[in-house]
Amino acid sequence: MQLGIFAKTFPGTTPDAVLAAARDAGYAAVQYNMACSGLPSLPVSVDMSTARAVADASERTGVAIAALSATYNMIHPALSVREEGRSSFAALAAAAPVIGTRLLTVCTGSRDAADQWRHHPDNASPAAWHDLIAEFELLLPIAEAHDIAIGVEPELGNVVSSAANARTLIDHFGSSRIRIVLDPANLFEAATAAEREALVEDAVSRLGDSIALAHAKDRHADGSFATAGDGVIDFPHFIRVLRAAGFDGPLVTHGLAAGDAARVAAFLEASGAPT
Repeated sequence: MQLGIFAKTFPGTTPDAVLAAARDAGYAAVQYNMACSGLPSLPVSVDMSTARAVADASERTGVAIAALSATYNMIHPALSVREEGRSSFAALAAAAPVIGTRLLTVCTGSRDAADQWRHHPDNASPAAWHDLIAEFELLLPIAEAHDIAIGVEPELGNVVSSAANARTLIDHFGSSRIRIVLDPANLFEAATAAEREALVEDAVSRLGDSIALAHAKDRHADGSFATAGDGVIDFPHFIRVLRAAGFDGPLVTHGLAAGDAARVAAFLEASGAPT
């Protein structure tokens, strides 16, 4: 299990600077964002020299590229917004193998037009699910063409709001191109310790064979998000459950300040995730 971090945690617009900062803070991998190469997070295109620069920086620093962010609102109410996001997904999919990863992370989205992470009551509607399925029908051929996988993260505010929803999506397509990014903090808002452990165990039981990446952010007791180690999530338990299911991929932390990165790396290492 590699210990990783969102590359965008660190300031900088060159991959060498950002990956070196991640290495120096104690991380062996990053989830990369093209903003770290001075591009928009969802670029219209990625030239291959820019992609190779990330791969070269990865080799120089020894920091692996665990995944590449391609998050757009897949069920945005405006079709044109979905089309723009899909176009960027295609550009990133073409660049990903050159960059050094085969995993693109996405956002299954919300009907909230202003915030793709925010809950909207229509997220649970049949129409929203229909639009998500239609979007994946367009993304999967792109993934096949570039031999990459699509990392889906269950999020309470998204149309794929639970492990059960994620399992339904995987089973609908029966494609190994659809993989899971699992973050324990996205499985609940406020819950007892026993409920939190049960939700983690249920999610890993349902999705364990499809988990490509794990995330590590935390929740305060009141439900607000926290830096890993500053909240109520039992990370040693989460890591043990992942290992028992055979997961040996990257554990990537995010939602933290750069100044906290070394402290969080030490915490996660002490919780059972080696660097």
